[in-house]
Amino acid sequence: MIQLTPAESRVVGVLIEKALTTPDQYPLSLNALVAGCNQKNNRDPVLTMSEDEAYDALESLRGKQLVVRVDVANSRVHRYKQMVGETLRARTAEVAILAELLVRGPQTLGELRGRASRMHPLESLDVVKDMVRALMERPEPFVKELPPAPGSRAERYMQLLCPDLHPIDAPAAATPAAASSTTSQPREDASAALADRVTRLEGEVASLRQLVTRLATALGEPTE
Repeated sequence: MIQLTPAESRVVGVLIEKALTTPDQYPLSLNALVAGCNQKNNRDPVLTMSEDEAYDALESLRGKQLVVRVDVANSRVHRYKQMVGETLRARTAEVAILAELLVRGPQTLGELRGRASRMHPLESLDVVKDMVRALMERPEPFVKELPPAPGSRAERYMQLLCPDLHPIDAPAAATPAAASSTTSQPREDASAALADRVTRLEGEVASLRQLVTRLATALGEPTE
């Protein structure tokens, strides 16, 4: 199976993310790729990757057929695009989940649905579960299940393209809570999905409040 270094993992994860979230700015130049690798949101850990490190990772990924260089007519700037779906024979939803695990580490099904949906529609937790299962049941699995994190009963999932990329803070052996989670998983997944939805709704409410305040100020109306 293809194995990645930490730098390659971040680079290919960002290329997948940008291909699916900002297609009008894709393929990426080296400069744009470095900015994406070093951004502070949606990243764990936050890095400071140099252009040389990103370039070396790109060249290695090209050798693994996960990235290709695109030469644009009348431009001296090379651009890069990922070929993960084609090379790994994975569906777009599976590739989005892999990217999320590469750039943010192990996550529950609810977290994956809430976060990877920005890259590709994931209509339900059952859809996420099906995608994760497909990644786990390959002859050479790309994902494996982890015990719940301390204080949680929901199983997490990690990618296997770079197994040591993120620290695993849950015990390796299954705990009683993990052993009994087969029956409680739907409830845990529903709770995680609800938490993600509440977080998004709170953000929308805050934005609406700011808009109402600005409108009231412009009209000379009280804001309280």
